Amino acid sequence: MSFGAEPSLLLPSNDGSAYGSGVRQGVRLGLDPGDARIGVARSDPSGLLATPVETVARGRGDLARIAEIVVEEQDGDPERVLEVVVGLPRSLSGGEGPAAAKVREWARRLARGLAPVPVRLADERLTTVSAEAMLRDRGRSGAKRRAVVDQAAAVVILQHVLDTERASGTAPGEIIEENDTP
Repeated sequence: MSFGAEPSLLLPSNDGSAYGSGVRQGVRLGLDPGDARIGVARSDPSGLLATPVETVARGRGDLARIAEIVVEEQDGDPERVLEVVVGLPRSLSGGEGPAAAKVREWARRLARGLAPVPVRLADERLTTVSAEAMLRDRGRSGAKRRAVVDQAAAVVILQHVLDTERASGTAPGEIIEENDTP
């Protein structure tokens, strides 16, 4: 791995077993990449619940920090992290604009660095809006809300993926291959 994390810990999960109605077991990380920050969330190993982890500053060292979080979540077990889910910003009509192209390129670099851990792109329409509303409803104001909104958006993205897989038996989105070219 090129981000400085221990490569022997970044192995794919071979656990294709179903849990409940079609949810694969294993920790998933959810990422909400923005221009300034990246919200990070994780699921429990059974794939039922997404929770916030941290906010990573976007820019130099962001990919290395994500790789460190993957290694931390693996906790010595290379099969513990099933995949990393990256929110893909689509328009309300489902189209992709310049923001989606930037995220796709960033996700390709992430996939190359995390290989063989899979990186999945998942639709993130309105997740930041949902996260902002949820935090506002819980009494978080201005600066306090901004400090955690990226994590909350990552939770919304990951929880949607978990719920969709549980309901349909299939994980939504698309896997980014590490050798994909822009």
